[in-house]
Amino acid sequence: MKVLVVDDEAPARSRLCSMLEALEGYTVCGEAANGQDALAQAEASQPDVLLMDIRMPGMDGIEAARHLLVLEQPPAIIFTTAYNDYALQAFDTHAVDYLLKPVRQERLEEALQNARRLTRIQAVSLQQADETPAARQRICARVRGALQLIPVCEIRFFLADQKYVTVCTADGKVLIEETLKTLEQEFGDQFVRIHRNALIARRYLCGLDKDAEGHARILLDGVDESLEVSRRHVADIRKLVKALQD
Repeated sequence: MKVLVVDDEAPARSRLCSMLEALEGYTVCGEAANGQDALAQAEASQPDVLLMDIRMPGMDGIEAARHLLVLEQPPAIIFTTAYNDYALQAFDTHAVDYLLKPVRQERLEEALQNARRLTRIQAVSLQQADETPAARQRICARVRGALQLIPVCEIRFFLADQKYVTVCTADGKVLIEETLKTLEQEFGDQFVRIHRNALIARRYLCGLDKDAEGHARILLDGVDESLEVSRRHVADIRKLVKALQD
């Protein structure tokens, strides 16, 4: 089994690599110092397992674990951390195991055996269960075969079309395979529904207008196009616009 070791501290990575070398049937396929680097390396080397720290600068291990679902073959996750207060969050992502530092050899071997029994298909189905971790700070999309991370704070709107959702920022658009319903559940404090197929970012809402046919349309800062507001949502959006202008 190929194992990717992820930790922001070089000594911790070195220790885990040494422990893995002492075990039969496991190969270290790479090292990463943060969640974003882990995503890039996981895409390139397709590891079977990630041994990943939780508390890291930039993108932490919890968020990285959720983004790994975008991969065609997501690896099993074993979290390693010095802080036991992250246990609940870790298991909300359905990690295979959770190891407290300093990691003991026998516990590492036990966790890897658990990972070996968990197939990648099972890992995907577990990750898609009903438990909802804290909202992500980024959306992960596959663009021309590569992973692209989009900060949620830069997204203007989500627009659903059949099985895909368009993510729009001031720099352009990408497609993701998520549902508008799950995005609304996760980011409901930052986005508001204006139509059965659209969520818009509250922070970029700058006005409400009408088109030539009298349909209400939303104006968003940073994008040229406007989005139609369905009749059932017009009253709520009008109140929101007024509140933002007061």
